[in-house]
Amino acid sequence: MTTEHIDYARYIDHTLLAMDATETQIARLCEEAQQHHFYAVCVNSGYVPLAAQLLQESDVKICSVIGFPLGAGLTIAKAFEAKAAIAAGAQEIDMVINVGWLKSGLLDAVKADIAAVRDVCDAIPLKVILETCLLSDEQIVQLCEICRALDVAFVKTSTGFSTGGARAEHVALMRATVGEQIGVKASGAVRDRATAEKMIQAGATRIGTSSGVAIVASEKAADGSY
Repeated sequence: MTTEHIDYARYIDHTLLAMDATETQIARLCEEAQQHHFYAVCVNSGYVPLAAQLLQESDVKICSVIGFPLGAGLTIAKAFEAKAAIAAGAQEIDMVINVGWLKSGLLDAVKADIAAVRDVCDAIPLKVILETCLLSDEQIVQLCEICRALDVAFVKTSTGFSTGGARAEHVALMRATVGEQIGVKASGAVRDRATAEKMIQAGATRIGTSSGVAIVASEKAADGSY
C-alpha cells in the first residue's frame, strides 16, 4: 500500500483515556471524530453514555476500554464492565490482559480471562491489549496464538500508559502470528503521520491515538499526546 492511497481517518480510534478527562474534552473528541470521519472514539466506560448521546446520529463507532490500564482486576469484574459498557452503547471493547498472570506462567488463567470477556462481547468486536513493551517476543506470540484460538477481532499493542507504546516490529510479529483474519491495532506513541504509516505498513489495521487530527492533517502532535 502506497502512502497516497492510505485513508488515515478510517484507521483511527480517536482516543481520550486520561483520568482527568472532562465532559467538555469528550465532547470535543466526538466532534473531531465526526468532522474528520474517524472510525471510532475510544473512551473509558464511564463516558460511554455521553459518547453514545453525542454520536447517535453519526457513523463513528464507540469503543470502550475494559480493565484499563492495568488489566489486573478480577475476571468477573472485567466481564461485568464489558457487559455494562455494551449496554450503555459501546460498539467495540478493548480489554487489557493480566500481564502478571502471563509472567507467572498462568496461560490457562490468561486465556480464561480473555474468553470471559469474549463471551460477553458476542458479536461486539473485542480487541485484546497485550502491553507489548512488557513482553518478550515469545510471550507476544503466545498471546496472539491464544487470541487467534478464541477468535477475537483484534490484538492490540499497548495501553499507552506503561513503559512504551507501539513498535513496528511488534506489529509485524503480531500480524505474522494471527494471520490475515484478525485485526492488529497499534496504539501508544503513534503521534504523527510518518509513524502511523510505518505501523500500517507493518500490518496494523487500526491506529489508537489522541493525535488523530494531527495525523490526518500531517502535522506534529501536541506534547503529551497519546
